[in-house]
Amino acid sequence: MFVRILVLAAVTVVLWAMFAHESGASGAEQAYRVRPGDTLWSIAVEHYAGDPRESVWRLRERNALDGTTILPGQRLVLP
Repeated sequence: MFVRILVLAAVTVVLWAMFAHESGASGAEQAYRVRPGDTLWSIAVEHYAGDPRESVWRLRERNALDGTTILPGQRLVLP
């Protein structure tokens, strides 16, 4: 009996893995065009709730920025 349950569970997991796909719930990628006077901090405050430090870090990581310097006209992908 235990073996049947184990086999059924394994088959269920395999079938789920075969037919699972991304739901698209995250939506389309959002971009932001840097304006004069913008900083990563101001962008983080404008677009995300909570502590801006984590959002600044995410912006840097997502856009492969070495530092916090951004230029007007630069396109940033929002995480």
